[in-house]
Amino acid sequence: MAAAPPRTDRRSVPPARRNAAGRSHRFTRSLRVWRAVALAAAAGLTLASCGSGDGSGASTASSQREKSGFTQYPVGERPAAPAISGELVGGGTLDLADWRGDVVVINVWGSWCAPCRAEAPALKKISDATRKLGVRFVGFNTRDNDSAAMAFERNYEITYPSLRDRDGRLVLRFDGLVPVSAVPSTVLIDRSGRIAARIIGPTTYDTLNTVVRELAAEQPDKGAGA
Repeated sequence: MAAAPPRTDRRSVPPARRNAAGRSHRFTRSLRVWRAVALAAAAGLTLASCGSGDGSGASTASSQREKSGFTQYPVGERPAAPAISGELVGGGTLDLADWRGDVVVINVWGSWCAPCRAEAPALKKISDATRKLGVRFVGFNTRDNDSAAMAFERNYEITYPSLRDRDGRLVLRFDGLVPVSAVPSTVLIDRSGRIAARIIGPTTYDTLNTVVRELAAEQPDKGAGA
């Protein structure tokens, strides 16, 4: 009868080797946890770059502005907005100089951006309600194509125009003035052609409606250029 193979007794393994094996296992497990945390953080940053924010209720407008990356510039400290013109999604052209004397709301968006879809109903509602107050909305459609952009506009019943900005050149014109590189972002220009506010990330109805109406109530500087 063949002899049974020798049994490996844990007690026969030297303590130093057991400790080394335990440390190796714990290190491998810690490394896996660290990698998972790092990947989650990276995913969070990616989502944040496309925009994330919330908040509702007129009584909490101030906290909403803070959460949504809102910055408003005092009248005497507003930088002049850059010249903006270009081709429109769906055809035609637009020069924002033709809107001087109106409040202009620029929204940077893409049909591929989930936060852009989330804020679209608020943008439409405010645009429709404030047009009679001399407020004009325009989109900067970025990293997109006309067919996808037009489908987005039909789906959300967006009637204001959007300029094509597939390579981000229009956004870059704000470089050094206000940061608007995130998608979505919103820039508000007063009746005198100066940058009055900007919102990084998605906005809410209460936040945007409040500042738009504040700007609509302002009078343009008498010395502002046409």
